[in-house]
Amino acid sequence: MIRVIGGKYKGKRLKKVPGTEVRPMPHKLKESLFSIIQEEVRGSLFLDGFAGTGSVGIEALSRGAALVVFVDDHYPAIKVIKANIARCEAEEKARIIRKEFNRAVIQLAKEGAKFDLIFLDPPYRLLDERNPLRVISKREILAGGGKIILRHFYKTELKKTYFHLQRKVTLGDDTLSFYMAL
Repeated sequence: MIRVIGGKYKGKRLKKVPGTEVRPMPHKLKESLFSIIQEEVRGSLFLDGFAGTGSVGIEALSRGAALVVFVDDHYPAIKVIKANIARCEAEEKARIIRKEFNRAVIQLAKEGAKFDLIFLDPPYRLLDERNPLRVISKREILAGGGKIILRHFYKTELKKTYFHLQRKVTLGDDTLSFYMAL
């Protein structure tokens, strides 16, 4: 079961995406993430990339993010994200984009979007095939002083990160890497 941990929607139950394509974020990992970024969330523009259930973006909304953009290209995930946002009555502060991540970033860059916080939870194999940090760097959608948080398998080492690694937190098989602009 997925729940909102803190803030305005604390305790709300969120739906899961059926099947095994989406890997929900463990409760303790989400708790660690938000204890680290809690001061930066309020009033932020937040991008939830590879959003899955939308639980991370909804947690950001619950804790005062001004707007969250959810990006996923998996239709069942989009349906669950919409239902979870509706369950929290947060539609006015949420935008959902159903596109492959790189294409969504290109669209957002054309719109002039700049995000204070970008959370990425890509399928682990995707990090070997394509590095989502590259398109973020190239399209310059990270606001000055902003952060990117990448969830990845603890043994994964990215060849090129395009950003300055600020911190790493590992819990079990998951690592959260925190990046800032160079």
